[in-house]
Amino acid sequence: MTITRVISTLAVMSLAQTALAVGSSSDTPPTPTETTTVCKEGMVWNPETELCEAPAQESRLSDDLLYQAAREFAYAGQYENAQAALAAMTDQGSDRVLTYMGFTTRSMGDMEGGMAFYQAALEVNPDNLLARSYMGMAYVVQGDIEAAMTQLIEIGARGGKDGWPERALLEAIETNTPSFY
Repeated sequence: MTITRVISTLAVMSLAQTALAVGSSSDTPPTPTETTTVCKEGMVWNPETELCEAPAQESRLSDDLLYQAAREFAYAGQYENAQAALAAMTDQGSDRVLTYMGFTTRSMGDMEGGMAFYQAALEVNPDNLLARSYMGMAYVVQGDIEAAMTQLIEIGARGGKDGWPERALLEAIETNTPSFY
């Protein structure tokens, strides 16, 4: 089957099931919070204390709050701050930490390092659709459309038909311009 035919087939197919971004309840960018609107760069808003706090292993910030802050920082282009929030999470081997470490590392120009994080995320959870989408986008940047198509097919085969990870990677392949979110 040709790449064009696979793309056409995938574009036509849709299921009611929507694949959501790993660890979030939505496949849309995070809404800016006090973390990026009030706090000084790198600080995370703690809604319980209503204070900006530094992300650190010993902080009172939950892993879920740190993860949401990491996503918010990443979407705001604050990759070092996203990595600091991720580094403060207790489960450094989780696929959601590894996925966003891959995304931020790649976004800061270290393609090889980013790919290593994506691969590690997929070893933890082969069904991590977001890691597969971001990895596919990295392949697009590298000009390896065949490898990107492999990830697109895997996303569909693993229940991600018509979800954000599939749509974003498909658009990146079709336009040769990866989305970074």
